[in-house]
Amino acid sequence: MADGGEAAASAAPTPPPPEGPGSCAGWAQRLRAGLAGAGGSLWVLAGLGLLYALRAPLRLCENLAAVTAFLNSLTPKFYVALTGTSSLISGLIFIFEWWYFRKYGTSFIEQVSISHLRPLIGGTENKEPSPSGSREADTNRQNLSECKVWRNPLNLFRGAEYRRYTWVTGKEPLTYYDMNLSAQDHQTFFTCDTDSLRPSDTVMQKAWRERNPPARIKAAYQALELNNDCATAYVLLAEEEATTIVDAEKLFKQALKAGETIYRRSQQHQHQSPQHEAQLRRDTNVLVYIKRRLAMCARKLGRIREAVKIMRDLMKEFPPLSMLNIHENLLESLLELQAYADVQAVLAKYDDISLPKSAAICYTAALLKTRTVSDRFSPETASRRGLSTAEINAVEAIHRAVEFNPHVPKYLLEMKSLILPPEHILKRGDSEAVAYAFFHLQHWKRIEGALNLLQCTWEGTFRMIPYPLEKGHLFYPYPSCTETADRELLPTFHHVSVYPKKELPFFIHFTAGLCSSTAMLALLTHQFPELMGVFSKAGAC
Repeated sequence: MADGGEAAASAAPTPPPPEGPGSCAGWAQRLRAGLAGAGGSLWVLAGLGLLYALRAPLRLCENLAAVTAFLNSLTPKFYVALTGTSSLISGLIFIFEWWYFRKYGTSFIEQVSISHLRPLIGGTENKEPSPSGSREADTNRQNLSECKVWRNPLNLFRGAEYRRYTWVTGKEPLTYYDMNLSAQDHQTFFTCDTDSLRPSDTVMQKAWRERNPPARIKAAYQALELNNDCATAYVLLAEEEATTIVDAEKLFKQALKAGETIYRRSQQHQHQSPQHEAQLRRDTNVLVYIKRRLAMCARKLGRIREAVKIMRDLMKEFPPLSMLNIHENLLESLLELQAYADVQAVLAKYDDISLPKSAAICYTAALLKTRTVSDRFSPETASRRGLSTAEINAVEAIHRAVEFNPHVPKYLLEMKSLILPPEHILKRGDSEAVAYAFFHLQHWKRIEGALNLLQCTWEGTFRMIPYPLEKGHLFYPYPSCTETADRELLPTFHHVSVYPKKELPFFIHFTAGLCSSTAMLALLTHQFPELMGVFSKAGAC
């Protein structure tokens, strides 16, 4: 290894010597800088000389005297109107800046300045890349990978849950961006290149692209008229037309019967051509999706052991599909059964350093360690005698979970109101926190003292990572793109949690100060017109 490194080093071109003050390039650079500075001074002197030469033709002295006389003749009412109008305008600008910052997380004036004024003043010059720039590029690439949007493994049913919420509240719980991602998922998992050979699958291919829900449901019925064993048509009806979980389960059972028949047929022909292999992958995806949703139906209807069995069989039969995160469904069902030994066994397999983490894994691990000490934990006692080994392990597990997703504790401690979780989540983001807390809050409440220990210790995480965007403790630095993605995934009536907390932009402080100062001047001028008139005339002089 050392020889190879030395050979590579010897083969690399020798870097040029640094340019010091004594080198020719250094002198040339200093000369150019001196000429640029001298040129700027000459322009200033030339402008002043020209102004002095034209003072007589422009009658500068007479005009200045006229302006002074005009200002002396103004009444206090004018100054009241001037300062009042200035206060009103700056107040409106301040309100708009505040609203824009709360909605988009940035200053409107600053954004316009960067977008339109910087090019005019030469702010887009090309610069040589530096080592720090390459490190920033690596960090950006890491942030982009961490800001990948994932399918919510516990997503609700559109017809039986999301639509019922809309009927009751009149609010739309899903955003267009979220539903568009689901449409792309359906086209990826439920379609293949051979769909054109089967009329029912051709209809369903169009149905998954359709934006209008009634049109999708109508297309599903058309597909069933062409083929009564079209599994994907039953899936669509179960997801979107069924208004109760019981009705959705009936339709999924019909889909399962049709899907198993199609899957066995595809297995027999998988080696005949690449098209048959693609069809088998599609039929596998459909079958796994149906079984998973049947397990979720059983979980919602109280048949939890049946749901656990279906999930375990799925994970055993289709181990390559671990990216679907079925183990998170299993964790939640096992917690409902209070089978904590089985939960620990699942965590031992999936809470691995080489596997991607999630809030469900990190916070479930913290919950299990908290469970062993929470019923006896007391902040007063701990401050007197210190923490035991088990308590230290529990606190460290909580800190680890909070570092991964700092938004979760406020939902678990009911400091923020919950909403229905979206169909897609952003790991380490507010959307993942909503999805986790929606299903797991009951498990934390069930363990005595767990929320109390969480409340006493979770904020200590932020002392360990004072600059989360620059350096993490147990995980990568917190990605800076989560706020933008979460605003796309979560409905507008939800107040998106932002971490780390953003400082108010300069222009909000500036417009607030301008509004306050002009309002104060208007009030003083109105109350003390003579005194303020003296001050204004003194300033004019």
